[in-house]
Amino acid sequence: RLDNALPQHVAEATDGEVLRPGLIRIAPGDLHLGVQNAGGRVTVKLDDSGPISGHRPSVDVLFNAVSTAVGGLSLGVILTGMGRDGAAGMLQLRSAGARTFAQDGASSIVYGMPRVATEIGAAGEVVPLAQMASALLGACAYQVPMVAGA
Repeated sequence: RLDNALPQHVAEATDGEVLRPGLIRIAPGDLHLGVQNAGGRVTVKLDDSGPISGHRPSVDVLFNAVSTAVGGLSLGVILTGMGRDGAAGMLQLRSAGARTFAQDGASSIVYGMPRVATEIGAAGEVVPLAQMASALLGACAYQVPMVAGA
C-alpha cells in the first residue's frame, strides 16, 4: 500500500542491499532489520536471531544498528505502539547524536512505545502526529552555511 501511496519506491529490505537517499525499505516479516557501514557504503543486514523483548523484527535492533553505522547522521522516530520496543535503541541513537522524535500521548492510539521513549529521555522531541511529517522534513532540511563576505 505504501508503494502505491508514495512517489518513492517502497519495498521490503533485502540482505546486502545498498541503501541510498530516496529509498524506503521496511523489515520483512519475522526478520530483524539492521544496517552496516563499510567505508561509507551502508547496506542492509537481515537477521533471523531470536526475538528481542518478544519482537522480531525489533525496533531496538534497527536503532542500535543505525546508531553504530551512521550515528549522528540519522534520525529516529517512534509512533504509537504497545510496549517498549525501540525506546532503548532510540536512546542509543540520541546518545550518538541523532535527532529523535516520539509521537505525543494525545494523538497516539496506544501510548506505550513513545511514552517509554519519552520517559527514559530517548525522545529529543515529542510531536503530535499531525505535525510529525513537518517536524521530520524540517530536521532533514539542508542548511546552507553562512560565509562572511570577502
